[in-house]
Amino acid sequence: MKLKRVIALTLASIMTVATVGCGNKAAAPATAEPTVNEDGSVEYSEDDIVNFTMFGAMPQPEINDGNEIQEIIAKKTGVRVKETWITNQTAAEAVGTILASGELPDFIDGGDAMAQLYDAGVLVAWDEYIEKYPNLKELYSDEEWNAFRQDDGHIYWANVFTNTYGESKATGHNDEAFWVQARVLEEAGYPKIETLDQYFDLLEGYYEKHPTLEDGTPVIPYTILCEDWRYFCIENAPQFLDGYPNDGSVIVDKSGDAPKIVDYNTTDTAVMYFQKLNEEFNKGIIDPEFATQTYDEYIAKLSTGAVLGMCDQNWDFNYTIQDNFKQTGLDLQGCNYIPLGLTAKEGMENRWHTYADTLNNSSGCAVTTSCADPDRAFKFLNDILDQEIHDLRFWGVEGVDYLVDENGLYYRTEEMRANWADDAYTAAHECMYSYMPQWLGTSRDGINAMQSQEQYSEFSDGLAEPLKKCFEAYGAKGYPDFIGSVVEDNAKWFPMYSYSNAMTTDTEGGVAWTKMGECKHEWLPKVVMTADFDSTWNEYMAAYEECNPQAFLDEMQEELDRRIAQ
Repeated sequence: MKLKRVIALTLASIMTVATVGCGNKAAAPATAEPTVNEDGSVEYSEDDIVNFTMFGAMPQPEINDGNEIQEIIAKKTGVRVKETWITNQTAAEAVGTILASGELPDFIDGGDAMAQLYDAGVLVAWDEYIEKYPNLKELYSDEEWNAFRQDDGHIYWANVFTNTYGESKATGHNDEAFWVQARVLEEAGYPKIETLDQYFDLLEGYYEKHPTLEDGTPVIPYTILCEDWRYFCIENAPQFLDGYPNDGSVIVDKSGDAPKIVDYNTTDTAVMYFQKLNEEFNKGIIDPEFATQTYDEYIAKLSTGAVLGMCDQNWDFNYTIQDNFKQTGLDLQGCNYIPLGLTAKEGMENRWHTYADTLNNSSGCAVTTSCADPDRAFKFLNDILDQEIHDLRFWGVEGVDYLVDENGLYYRTEEMRANWADDAYTAAHECMYSYMPQWLGTSRDGINAMQSQEQYSEFSDGLAEPLKKCFEAYGAKGYPDFIGSVVEDNAKWFPMYSYSNAMTTDTEGGVAWTKMGECKHEWLPKVVMTADFDSTWNEYMAAYEECNPQAFLDEMQEELDRRIAQ
């Protein structure tokens, strides 16, 4: 596909990006002022644009130097940010390497290694900047901002996801689910699938008729991702199967006199779930390579259209494979995935989908002490929340990436959608600053969605035909309708993973949590692949008990009680 460069910005005007940060204090002066145009708009000259750096402890595609929308944003805000992302390391390893080098970026999102950065004293407190910059302050209520305070009383980062402005526009399910390709549901006549048995019967029935793709590629009925921190794809389904929401590391049982922490790793449902996986593995339904595949190998398999189903978080796979599906026509063959909210028994309530915003205060975007001009850095975080800049990030350029109808509604043509699914186009043109502050929900104009994927007309018009048929068959308006979760407010303590994610080995519970994770990494694949489930499960439980899980559960109970008492 040809890249259409129709923005009035020539590559000749784009200077080579010279980074500031990573210990370099030679920043442009904060006093640089933009030119104010006759229409009231502002524009910074190249000499007045500051170049900052950002590192994110998660894999993401990098954009080209001279990216067109990045340059527009730079001219409007006076800041350009060079983003780099993790490769072939854990978050802890990457952050450890950065700290050891002494060369820090200006912005950083350390993922589940934020505590390392805080303990090293390399983060700038947000407190005065939250009060100074209204767009930042608006992200959270005072109570929510206080949840980000560390033990020294200051705020050092902000999670940038699941913040809804105005009315929710959500059409997607970005959370965990058991996923199945639309073509599998179509061939079975769009049945109601509620349990693991029904789910695997569905996969087995399709696989029996279609063991290969049209090109001869072997079909993989079900695969599992176990690598590193993504082993949630194998280990935490029992909490959902029992009808609980994603507290991540524990179940919170509300049935008694007071909420109680429960270990979902040892419940009857956990035994049932892993025994079912073991049964399916020994039938040849589960990918024989699941235990050793890397994330890249997992994504490569999904991208071929050969994998019929898996359990995963939508954000972990779907954004990566969707563009490939559109470019190769796999979406027209029904390879797109539909989420299912399975439970241990038919008729149970499920809570796979979280309708309200989730406050995850364990990680987020931070400014480091290596930043030569922290005020300008925070001003940039504030400026990119202005509606004009936010539209550039998540809709693009009007007339190029979207059009506006007579009612003020944004929409895209098929060509525009195809452009935004093209890797070369997005690398050269799209600049979301995706791990910096942003909004979901309704634009300040009261009409449009803050982000294009939540615009219902755009969402529905962009569905491939097999998906449209699936939506119609189930009477679904958005992906959450396939899940059918209970609509309820989040509990005061939710999510408990915001505490466990930040645990360190400084406490007995934190030591136990680390050992429990190591134990599950080792034993859960064995449990699935064994020829003797009962004996292997008993060996696993003996090894698990040696990790002292009660110390972890006790610490989680203390945190639960503290949150309830607030």
